[in-house]
Amino acid sequence: MTLCHIRLELGRDQDFPDGSVERGYEFAAPLTDDGHLDRDEWRDVRDKCTVRRFWHNEPDEHGHLVHRGSGWAFHYDDEPVDEDEPLFKLDRHTLVQGEYVSITEHDGVLRTFRVVGVR
Repeated sequence: MTLCHIRLELGRDQDFPDGSVERGYEFAAPLTDDGHLDRDEWRDVRDKCTVRRFWHNEPDEHGHLVHRGSGWAFHYDDEPVDEDEPLFKLDRHTLVQGEYVSITEHDGVLRTFRVVGVR
């Protein structure tokens, strides 16, 4: 299976009424034909399922897409597990352009991100 490269950008919220192209995530993951994460394939390629968090005026963070219990999260290198950023019900969402994904970030805030690219 080929890994897909997914780009998420911050969606509209109180602080960013137009969203932000300077805040988001880029990550690699195996997807099914309909755009869902493929957990079985992920098991075989988990070391290649990397993530980069980019945020205006902050250094990039690098880590991996992980599956814990029944959910998905971003785990960053050299961070404790309790610092993971859970992806809200990602097992039910499709990662196709134009869809939205919610992520609870390090500061505990649940933010919505728009899928702007899948290749």
